[in-house]
Amino acid sequence: LLPKPYFMSQQGHDEVHHHNDEENGEDAEEGGEHGFGEILIHQAIETIEFVLGMVSNTASYLRLWALSLAHSELATVFWEKAMLSTLNINFFASYIGFGVFAGVTFGVLLMMDVLECFLHALRLHWVEFQSKFFKADGVRFAPYSFKQVIKDA
Repeated sequence: LLPKPYFMSQQGHDEVHHHNDEENGEDAEEGGEHGFGEILIHQAIETIEFVLGMVSNTASYLRLWALSLAHSELATVFWEKAMLSTLNINFFASYIGFGVFAGVTFGVLLMMDVLECFLHALRLHWVEFQSKFFKADGVRFAPYSFKQVIKDA
């Protein structure tokens, strides 16, 4: 938290960049350099965002772990109640027990797996991917376009 702002202020780097200040011609200091206090505050905010991101990612993976644990426990309960309890009776009861087991397994566990896959894909796209590349710095997103490249050439 402290070494980076100290070294940045000693080297005079302009890592903290505000587009609105330059557009309006309102530089706080000449040369666009920022003081130690502003660099320290910016670093503290980045540190807090990083820690919150780590906690959020951990909680999200714990949610996926809880879904897989619930899946395992439900599969065990369905197997014991539908199949194991009917195996000792007779063939017809075992046949009906297998039908119940297959129906419940398909209805609950498979849909739960689909939900788990959907949530994980959604999490990867919106949480991890967007947090790696998206910066709300006021620059409009321009997707890559082959047509634009051909026009510019």
